[in-house]
Amino acid sequence: MMDQIRHHCRDRSKGIQLFNPKKTYWFVVVLAAPLLFTAPKGAQAAFTVCNQTADVANVAIGEQVGGEMRTEGWWAIAANRCADVIKSKLSNRYIYVHAIDVQGRPILDGGVMLCVDTKKFQIVGKDACWQRNHLRGVFKEVDTQSSDNWTLFLTDRH
Repeated sequence: MMDQIRHHCRDRSKGIQLFNPKKTYWFVVVLAAPLLFTAPKGAQAAFTVCNQTADVANVAIGEQVGGEMRTEGWWAIAANRCADVIKSKLSNRYIYVHAIDVQGRPILDGGVMLCVDTKKFQIVGKDACWQRNHLRGVFKEVDTQSSDNWTLFLTDRH
């Protein structure tokens, strides 16, 4: 059988063998080895927001960090897409989420007022937003039930 393979894979005009089973084996092993070390190790994201609305969702989050409220945004999440907004293991039971559509209309109902901005931001503190040249946004409190990972699904408002 190997003689047949060698016979068919030899370029007779130049006398060059195009297929060598021993060399091919090592070539495949060398190419495949890095894949063993770079294979995915399961989900790494701790808080994921999935947009199941018909429009882009602009999302900001808030959480307690070092005893103070910290808000961060924006993630523009396309329809039927998800974004990992917190990539490490959750350290807080409650995560606060502010989500608006492209017209600025709220996607989530909430009752927690926290600071946001019109451009990408990281804000420490929840008081005196206006005095610090920020806006106030209405955030929904999400109870992650002290889970390490959580996914929030945004849906169209009816």
